[in-house]
Amino acid sequence: MEKREEFLFPLKWIGNASTGVRLASELRIRIISGMIPAGTVLSENKLAQEFEVSRSPIREALKTLASENMIRLERMGAVVIGLNEQDIKELYDVRLLIETFVYERILKIDTTELVQELSKIREMMEVAIKYKDADEFSYQDVLFHETVIRSINHTYIYLIWNNAKPVMESLILLSMRMRLEEKIEDFSRILKNHDLYIEAIQKKDRDIMIQAMHQNFDDVQGTVDDLWMSQQMLTTKGEQNQ
Repeated sequence: MEKREEFLFPLKWIGNASTGVRLASELRIRIISGMIPAGTVLSENKLAQEFEVSRSPIREALKTLASENMIRLERMGAVVIGLNEQDIKELYDVRLLIETFVYERILKIDTTELVQELSKIREMMEVAIKYKDADEFSYQDVLFHETVIRSINHTYIYLIWNNAKPVMESLILLSMRMRLEEKIEDFSRILKNHDLYIEAIQKKDRDIMIQAMHQNFDDVQGTVDDLWMSQQMLTTKGEQNQ
């Protein structure tokens, strides 16, 4: 796995990972991009030949993708399932649920260091745009939201995030690469949206955060208000039971 030009997924993102993880990342983004269409049967032997590895890391990669419902393991080989529109909407449902939950917890903690860290990441995103580096921008974008999620030190919320992250990363990366080629003006809007996130966290202002989430997710689906209200209800009930 040394020839960078053959790979869609940035190897620098996972340089220290096992060969199986690196293969899973590459196969995942090929499936999501449509380069490997749904219905394709993946052969362990053929994949091992293509990537010049043994069958063991191929098996590891296929098990990972099967756990994500990207493929279905059968006797004849691994059948590609891929992602449909409903899958993507459900993935963003999960992300919205996580981020609304996290923000309610953020309201109760000191956010000084978090704001500083997010501001640094936001600056790195702007530098990436300056150099037209969609891969670096995507990396910093994911890191921005992951930093917010990590800030509340909630083990199981972070576990859910990590389960959704691999597919989310590929979707974001493909989207940013497309925007760089076709809609580069979109990046200014994305930066302003992250400014709103930082402002909402700094001021602990729900209205600003709702605005930020609308701008970030409305092009996927318009359920921010419902999710936000349900999360506030859960938080209130939790406080009453303490």
